Formats: sequence, C-alpha cells, structure tokens
Amino acid sequence: MPWVVLLLSAVLEAVWATALGHSEGFSRPVATVVFLIALALSQTGLGWAVKTIPIGTGYAVWVGVGAALTVAWAMATGEESASPAKVVFLAGIIASVVGLRLVPSGPSER
Repeated sequence: MPWVVLLLSAVLEAVWATALGHSEGFSRPVATVVFLIALALSQTGLGWAVKTIPIGTGYAVWVGVGAALTVAWAMATGEESASPAKVVFLAGIIASVVGLRLVPSGPSER
C-alpha cells in the first residue's frame, strides 16, 4: 500500500506543478486552489509513504515520477515541444524508478 500511495502522490506532484505554471504567479484563483490542494495531498501522501519506504528511495521515486509526468503532460498538451530524445530520457527516469522499486532498500522493506 505505501508504494500505491507514493505513486498517487507523485501523480499529484505533476498536478500541482502543472497548476503552478497555470497560476501565473498565483494570480489565477482556480489554478492556485488546484495547486494548493494537490500540493497538500501530495506532501501528505509522501510523508505517509516514507514511514515504510526509505526516504531516499521514496523521495527519488516521488520526484522522478512527478517530473516525468509533468513533462509528458506538457508535451501531450502542446505546452512543450516533444522529441524522440525527450521520450527516451523520460523513459530512462521511469526505468530508474522501477529499478529503485525492484532493488531491496534495507530492513524497513522486509
């Protein structure tokens, strides 16, 4: 369950990062509210997940998945240019996250 919460928190990281960009310096109320709610939920989930998952692994997964989703969403919506190289590097981030999940981190994950 902690890994599911961690991944959902990473999705919310992408939501708040995208909303931050759309808030135009917190001048757009709807985007600002989405940012604040997604940020609070994302941080709460991360905090809960790292009670079981080591902080280094948890944080790396949270940031990696969140960043990859943020860029993927921006490319999908046309806010950022897409290229084969970007897709390869994003796949590398996701592969690294999967690797962190597969490699034992220590006693807390037994």
